[in-house]
Amino acid sequence: MDDTRLRHELREAALAHRPDRARILARVERGLAAPVARPRPPAGWTGRRWAAVAAVTAAVAGAVGLAGITTTASTDRPTPPASTPTALPAPGPAARATGTVNPGSNRWWAQSDLGVTTGSPVTGLVVELRIARTAGVVSTGHWRTRPADDFTTTVTEEPGSLVYRWTLKEGRTLPPGPHVFAAQYNHSEGVRDASSDTYGITLTAPDGGLTTLRGGFAPLPPR
Repeated sequence: MDDTRLRHELREAALAHRPDRARILARVERGLAAPVARPRPPAGWTGRRWAAVAAVTAAVAGAVGLAGITTTASTDRPTPPASTPTALPAPGPAARATGTVNPGSNRWWAQSDLGVTTGSPVTGLVVELRIARTAGVVSTGHWRTRPADDFTTTVTEEPGSLVYRWTLKEGRTLPPGPHVFAAQYNHSEGVRDASSDTYGITLTAPDGGLTTLRGGFAPLPPR
């Protein structure tokens, strides 16, 4: 058999071969443990023929090795949906508030002043002032620095508070500047503790932006 025929048959055998990986690995482990012996070519084989066999064998081994370690990265991955931008709420009107007990208050009567300063026009406004129902608290009136016709004003009695509420009427606008909302009431004789009194304010800008302010009232300084 000539070299060309031998190469062809060896290559056909190599391509048709389906290696038993477990047996191959076992033989490799045994081979590593055994003393190394250099193979000798069969009698009558020339160096050229033996070199051809070795080359084909190496090609087969390389194909088996590559088959054992080659992986294919899948590129058929679903495309994540595009995120939808979230509309942020419009900023509310710039404003600040301060609650104080009016220095004109006395041992039987008091006035709680809520100062509200706005930096831009306000088209919606709700002011709520809560006077804790300490001993003898009874409403005697209220007022505000803006025109009375601009507001709907209510005074309600709740189990724990006397609630004064001013609501800006629809179609009216509160201009920028300082404004005062005041609650007046009688109380038992003595210096009344205002630490439980609170306020809440909601302001609406022309574009719908909201601002909420909450706080309490500073006590009347000792005399």
